Amino acid sequence: MDRIASANVFVVIAERGSLAAAAEALDMSRAMVTRYLAEMEAWAGARLLHRTTRRLGLTAAGEVTLARCRELLALAGAIPAAGDAAAGEPRGLLRVACAQFLAQTALAEALTAFLRRFPRVVLDLQVDNRAVNLVEQRIDLAIRITNALEPSQIARKLGECRSMLAASPAYLAEHGAPAEPQDLARHNCLAYSYFGRSVWELARAGGEAVVVPVGGNLSSNESMALLAAAVQGAGIAMQPRFVVQPEVAAGRLVQVLPDWQPQALGIHAIYTSRQHMPPALRALLDYLADWFGRRATEF
Repeated sequence: MDRIASANVFVVIAERGSLAAAAEALDMSRAMVTRYLAEMEAWAGARLLHRTTRRLGLTAAGEVTLARCRELLALAGAIPAAGDAAAGEPRGLLRVACAQFLAQTALAEALTAFLRRFPRVVLDLQVDNRAVNLVEQRIDLAIRITNALEPSQIARKLGECRSMLAASPAYLAEHGAPAEPQDLARHNCLAYSYFGRSVWELARAGGEAVVVPVGGNLSSNESMALLAAAVQGAGIAMQPRFVVQPEVAAGRLVQVLPDWQPQALGIHAIYTSRQHMPPALRALLDYLADWFGRRATEF
């Protein structure tokens, strides 16, 4: 049987969640879909799907094979354009995932400028504060701010995100400003659910570092919500420098413990494979690396 067709059928099964749905989408008999799946599993040398209570799920081998099948189909689709002088021009759809605050404060600007340079690329920005599964959610590129990448993840570091401690003038007038990191224990600290919820790591020039237990009556999985709460006087927040500095400049927040710097986090672009990367994805990676590099002092 045609292996390209088998790869296409397998991708549709994975995306639709069942053989019946794939058969309907492909206008193909259920028996033929089953035959193509069997061909794909024979080619891969492994079982690719397992049944759950509601739908089919991918095995570990299936997840790897799905990513490779998508690459195979992308290559096959590019062959007719091989004689086109513009064949190497970035084009097509890219699905990009990132957290809400990063989308609002940085990526909206960066991606808009990218699309002006590469107008034949179409971007679908998926905003989610949780880490996404690139294969299951069909994401081409995820931008994450973290120091805890999984060993199996393929990533390119775009830069570093530095944070600041800040509180409103009203909060500090009522509760006083901490003079040293240990004073944070008696303050209401607004914690980000996915990072530093119970301890904050701080360091100052000379290499001295401390780990400070913190607590408070408000935490959130959305960074911008904590920033807004800090402006309203709810407590001390540790937030990315590039979103805090405008609030400090406007007088709505005051930097706390300016001699102590929170732990910097890496800004990473995460993707599924380095091999046979589509021109659009490579162009976006290079563009973002340059964009964040030129703004390194802001982050």
